[in-house]
Amino acid sequence: MQFTLQKKDDKSSARAGVLDAPHGAIETPIFMPVGTQGTVKAVNQESLREDINAPIILGNTYHLFLRPGVELLEQAGGLHKFMNWDRNILTDSGGYQVYSISDQRKIKEEGVVFKSHIDGSKHLFTPENVIDVQRSIGADIIMAFDECTPYPCEFEYAANSMRMTHRWLDRCFEQMDRTEPKYGHDQSLFPIVQGSVYPELRKQSAEYIASKTADGYAIGGLSVGEPHEDMYAMTDLVCGILPGDRPRYLMGVGTPANLLECIALGIDMFDCVMPTRNARNGQLFTKNGIINIKNKRWENDFSCIDEDITPNYSKAYLRHLTICKEHLAAQIASKHNLTFYLWLVREARKHILAGDFSEWKTKTMKQITNRL
Repeated sequence: MQFTLQKKDDKSSARAGVLDAPHGAIETPIFMPVGTQGTVKAVNQESLREDINAPIILGNTYHLFLRPGVELLEQAGGLHKFMNWDRNILTDSGGYQVYSISDQRKIKEEGVVFKSHIDGSKHLFTPENVIDVQRSIGADIIMAFDECTPYPCEFEYAANSMRMTHRWLDRCFEQMDRTEPKYGHDQSLFPIVQGSVYPELRKQSAEYIASKTADGYAIGGLSVGEPHEDMYAMTDLVCGILPGDRPRYLMGVGTPANLLECIALGIDMFDCVMPTRNARNGQLFTKNGIINIKNKRWENDFSCIDEDITPNYSKAYLRHLTICKEHLAAQIASKHNLTFYLWLVREARKHILAGDFSEWKTKTMKQITNRL
């Protein structure tokens, strides 16, 4: 996997590049739709390819391990074939999901014992078997097993957790060296920077992660409830330490405004459930601002949702579908929001290459954060 840095912005740390991955080139900055269980909710693969034109999506190790399970995925020839997706896939290691079920798991040096949210059955995730599961899933980019600390978090807990994440990372790399890909394409392991919102810990973690030779590097443990100012400060700090010739992935972020701010700080890759989750609840992101389609003001508005992104459906029609709880509402809204997110990062890339990113960002930020 090769990353080519094409252009840096003169007035910020924004970058444009190309990541040559096993299932096609990924132009950065990029937003990756989240397909936790082998599906991006309410959006089929044809639409992801042809309409949204996503070069990479996410799957999740925790969920895919529980259902449909490693054995079935191997029988299918990996997740790409199972879900009929011929482009790139990144899998989260399950660390965030383990964090999110804090009342059903126990963390120790060996790994994490947790109860399935489906049937209560007990399982053990270790750095080694998480790598094995991701080998079986067959993702192009796989994530190291880490602990995502909560916010707020005591300094001592964050420090101990960070050091354990580093020890787990060493075990992940060792397991990668001991094993081989299963489906004829290479897999790249991205290590993850942790350290909560403590600059000292983030610096230590970023330096440790940067000392590892990898095809890309991730920043985890942010967008978990901390103020945006803290997220930006930690991102800026870490980006100043991670290698500049590799892609930087900020995990689980975020709003359109978050994306633009973090692109300016030097982030290349993003993912978040927000565009699809919020779409299912009636929130649309557009070039002119944010719409709550349930509001009565849209009842008689027959203008299109967004003339460049979703020109074929009116606000009034989508409101009608949403109020009636029709499945088509989630489909239209989810496709729209994902198309908007991909449009946004591609516009950012275009303006980085053109040399006027900072001016464009200032203007665009005012428009997309406007509440309509």
